[in-house]
Amino acid sequence: QVQLVESGGGLVQPGGSLRLSCEASGRLFSSYGMGWYRQAPGNQRELVALITSRGTTYPDSVKGRFTISRDNAKNMMYLEMNSLKPEDTAVYYCNHGAVWGQGTQVTVSS
Repeated sequence: QVQLVESGGGLVQPGGSLRLSCEASGRLFSSYGMGWYRQAPGNQRELVALITSRGTTYPDSVKGRFTISRDNAKNMMYLEMNSLKPEDTAVYYCNHGAVWGQGTQVTVSS
């Protein structure tokens, strides 16, 4: 059974950077991609970044600022977030197929 644990969230000023990590345990399915999603209060959960064998995908809202990467040898996935904005404030979740992590809070505020 796959389990995902996020870390690296916190409070950062606008324009700052954070690096989120997702540690996976159990057997990952190579045919499935992995992704980062976020959910702000009152909003639906939305895709932030996706990584598959074909490459990476980002919505326009984070393109050029966020970078997703994956280390298969360590069963780790990362999200490098730069030039953070207050509207990036949300709980960020790691995802693999039907499995979700517990989330990590990112707050962008001065």
